[in-house]
Amino acid sequence: MVSLHSSARSTHSAQNQAPSRDLLSGHPGHLSVEQQHILEKFKKELSEAGYYDPAKNDDPELLRFLRARKFDIPKAKIMWIDTQNWRKSFKVDELYETFEYKEKAEVDKLYPRFYHKTDKDGRPLYIEQLGKLDLKKLYEVTTPERQMQSLVVEYEKFQRDRLPVCSALAGHLIETSCTIMDLKGVGMSSFWSVKNYVQEASAISQNNYPERMGKFYIVNASWAFSTVWNLVKGWLDEATVAKIHILSSDYKKSLLEQVPAESLPTFLGGTCQCSQGCSMSDAGPWNDPSILEKVKKEKEQNDAQQVVSDESASHQVENGSTDPDADASALAKPIEAGTTTTAVST
Repeated sequence: MVSLHSSARSTHSAQNQAPSRDLLSGHPGHLSVEQQHILEKFKKELSEAGYYDPAKNDDPELLRFLRARKFDIPKAKIMWIDTQNWRKSFKVDELYETFEYKEKAEVDKLYPRFYHKTDKDGRPLYIEQLGKLDLKKLYEVTTPERQMQSLVVEYEKFQRDRLPVCSALAGHLIETSCTIMDLKGVGMSSFWSVKNYVQEASAISQNNYPERMGKFYIVNASWAFSTVWNLVKGWLDEATVAKIHILSSDYKKSLLEQVPAESLPTFLGGTCQCSQGCSMSDAGPWNDPSILEKVKKEKEQNDAQQVVSDESASHQVENGSTDPDADASALAKPIEAGTTTTAVST
């Protein structure tokens, strides 16, 4: 997947929010009273439109869409509904349960893209070797449709399987990834051959998986990349562009400041050499049975708390009786280790 995830950091609209120096403003555990009110109103409007299910849609998910649209409810509502309709038409839930990527090993030889352990902040590490992509050869072993399906399935696994485990391990909410895009071998001619694919993949990411970029590093960029980059930037929002770091030839030092050497494959300057190859290993804490059991128990607890919280908030909104002081008091509660709905790593 071309992981140019949209990740608008919480800037504030003049209409809805006052300036704040809290870089985590708008994230779980860091809501102003006004943001909390907006969240509850957002839920109410989505529920009335038939697009909100507290058993499936938790606060962190809703807040990602609100942050992506600067807490502008009408804009966030459009984005949310468009995403839910896309998920239905693309059959995302069905793909997540049934998709079999039998050609994965062959695809990996032509286009390695994979999650591999975590960075120093506990985020899933995602590595993509775009420079190896040859679409002509790729579509001899798979199809454009299945390639996009595999992309979406990986997004879903990232959200449903990897992030909850990383959150449980860190003891606080992990919402984003650390991406390394290796452009070794990408020139002007090769870029134009994959431009449409990159654009389509980026659109899926930005439109349907907002606020998922934590760190993004581009390495081995050629001298011609500046021309390409000027085009690619036009497909992305400004906040996403601001999080992308194009590293010089001494990139290994910069990567190792963010990623443990044992998590980084040797071709990127690390020490990891998985026996079956890092790109096919799926190495990471999401394969640890003890952590998976912890995640299961926490999810059951959080789901129950979400339902109770929604019922209370809905009653307050309907009766116009929300107490700002009570909201502020609730938001100021200390963060408990292991809780996945309060603290956050961006």
